Amino acid sequence: MKEDAGADGMFVAGGTDLYPNMKRRHQDPKIVISIAHLPSLRGVRNGNGLTLGSCLTLRELIRNEQIQAMYPAVAKGTALISTPVLQNMGTLGGNLCLDTRCNYYNQSFEWRKAIDFCMKKDGAICWVAPSSPRCWAVQSSDLAPVMVAIGAEYSLVGSAGERVVPADRFYHNDGINYLTKQPHELLTEIRLPAPGDWSATYWKLRRRGAFDFPVLGVAVRIDWDGDVVRDARVVLGGVASYPQGVLEAAEAIVGTKLEDDAIAAAAQAAFKPSKPMDNTDYGLAWRKEMTRHYVRGTLLELRQTR
Repeated sequence: MKEDAGADGMFVAGGTDLYPNMKRRHQDPKIVISIAHLPSLRGVRNGNGLTLGSCLTLRELIRNEQIQAMYPAVAKGTALISTPVLQNMGTLGGNLCLDTRCNYYNQSFEWRKAIDFCMKKDGAICWVAPSSPRCWAVQSSDLAPVMVAIGAEYSLVGSAGERVVPADRFYHNDGINYLTKQPHELLTEIRLPAPGDWSATYWKLRRRGAFDFPVLGVAVRIDWDGDVVRDARVVLGGVASYPQGVLEAAEAIVGTKLEDDAIAAAAQAAFKPSKPMDNTDYGLAWRKEMTRHYVRGTLLELRQTR
């Protein structure tokens, strides 16, 4: 979990993202302040839904019976993050604030210096799209698309007090300025929506069955009216610098019973705006094609819940 602790410092919880970045000189704080064991950031509270402390470890989330029963998509997405060893260290807030990733950025200092640094750190050019004025590093969190899809809210506490923002307003489509969180703010709580007549799931594409970051993630929420889709959200991860909602895919299934033709239309609608860059694993054309198959798979899974 990385935040701002002043001009020369950073807060850290699990450190599974920050410490490797420090080794590669992506971040170089003079002071690192641990917030991992603050009791106020490690709780689970009942209310109109669950409120989760940002410093809960991923393993604690996976093992929590309330989350398993009430929010299976959250439990599923958490279980797909990294490895069991790192799940014991990594935190919920850390995954939601995960630094964007790129093949040209997530390299050693010496490697990056040899080709000339990129604009995300120490340079002035994006090696993925050299003529682009912006950074195209990819949002690679597994839980961010899930939180956006289910409509979670984040509590941010800073010098101006507390503010609560919807998950989809927490992220920017920019590889450098990828969060709307202010430097003085700390992500403290994640508020999950009340359970109801809705269901959600998450699918992840990666080369290995563990450890790897997603090269594609698909999170879907469906609100039901009997067996008819009353509302829906389809969110893609790993294809842009933010969790990318696809309104057209959701609209394709609203008012349907998730018949095969509606699912096919939603999969096609998600395929069109999915434009992965050549900065992660696998070929970008194949990753784009897999968007169609993964959206179809998630919708077929949710259809079976009715």
